[in-house]
Amino acid sequence: MKTLNLWQNLNPMILPCRSTSPTLNVVYAIHPSPSPSPVRSHCSLTQQHPLRCAVLGAGFAGLSVVWHLLKESPKELNLRIDIYDEVGIGGGASGISGGLLHPYSPKVRLLWEGAQCWKESMELLRIAEEASVSKDCKIGECAEDMKAFVAHKRGILRPAMDLKNVTKLNDNVKTSLPSCRVETLNNEEAQSLLPGLCLPFNTAFYMPEALNIHPQQYLQALFIACENLVKESSTLDSGQKQLSLHKRSVHRLSEFEGEYDAVIVCLGAKVNMLPEISGRLPLRTCRGVIVHLEPPDDMRVYPEYGPSILSDAWISVQGPRSLNVGSTWEWKSINSSPNVSTDEASKALLQLLPKASAIYPGIKDWVFTGARAGLRAMPPLTPLGSLPLLGCINDVIGRNHTCKYWLFGGLGSRGLLYHGWLGNLMAHAVLSCNEEVIPSELTSWKSTRPKS
Repeated sequence: MKTLNLWQNLNPMILPCRSTSPTLNVVYAIHPSPSPSPVRSHCSLTQQHPLRCAVLGAGFAGLSVVWHLLKESPKELNLRIDIYDEVGIGGGASGISGGLLHPYSPKVRLLWEGAQCWKESMELLRIAEEASVSKDCKIGECAEDMKAFVAHKRGILRPAMDLKNVTKLNDNVKTSLPSCRVETLNNEEAQSLLPGLCLPFNTAFYMPEALNIHPQQYLQALFIACENLVKESSTLDSGQKQLSLHKRSVHRLSEFEGEYDAVIVCLGAKVNMLPEISGRLPLRTCRGVIVHLEPPDDMRVYPEYGPSILSDAWISVQGPRSLNVGSTWEWKSINSSPNVSTDEASKALLQLLPKASAIYPGIKDWVFTGARAGLRAMPPLTPLGSLPLLGCINDVIGRNHTCKYWLFGGLGSRGLLYHGWLGNLMAHAVLSCNEEVIPSELTSWKSTRPKS
């Protein structure tokens, strides 16, 4: 992926911004030279009263919203964004995800709005990659770690696991995106990509442009891109932009009443821990464990250009000597800790290794070196698939409020695909104070949500 440096002519005037929060981690307050032209009011705001937004969560959803709020807001608008996350950038389920990015269902059918989602995700990846090599990226924070947040571009392979569906899958291949092709491979062709592969029905579907992302490193780079965008605004004839990261827990929405004009809830499965929302959303929680494997000796490594694998268990290639295998499904779990006990790790390995080795037998000899877990918020199934939940939730939480509360949740296991486009939609809704800019398919959950 070619990288571009968009930040060559920076002349930031960065001043510290006081905060009452002792847990404030990063604060930028950008003060440009006074503009001779008045700032237009936006969403009933004045120049003396900036648009104040709190974004709860620093995973895929939260950082996408932050980027698009900064990018899409009118240049004359004074904008203050505070991010709240108790474990920091990418420290939750987003940062632990498998990182396999493609726009297709298990039957190789293009997902709802898959083309737009793929396009916007690729754009955010480009933006993050540019930030990761920019001169403002701190040494040690990105120079070696973040430049490789896109793992080797190996593509992703999905073996056919059910003979009766092979014809349907072959039909779906014909409608794949030109920018993310799907190719049907026979056993010989698949073996040339990954020697030792075992195909139950001698057919596999290969996505050569699909990517394998290191999620936490990507999110750290995207946050740096947001910081750079704030700095860049200081060189323009524009309103004041502020971005702050607060590493602290959020216990209830009422904490933000009166301080913000908009609160965007991007907490994933932790949204159910907020008393104003708990039990009122059609979400199910699911804890997934991912195990990490390494080869037993220096002689055995994963093939240099071998693709990642999607099957009953997926194999996410981190490098020739590093594989992640996932994921387990523990429904109704409330355990959001990324830490995995010895007993839980053993059970996960017993579940995952037979499934993975059925497709790639060589993995049986690899050595278990650790496990991590994330708690996902799974949305309900609709005729269009499992779609995330977006919208204004003032009517959900009840009572009159002085600010607008918004939800961006239920990304399930497709957060990496959905986060770019839906973050853009959410930002436009917040900036315009208009929920109707969000497609009705993403707000229809309100008519069927659990009764409080």
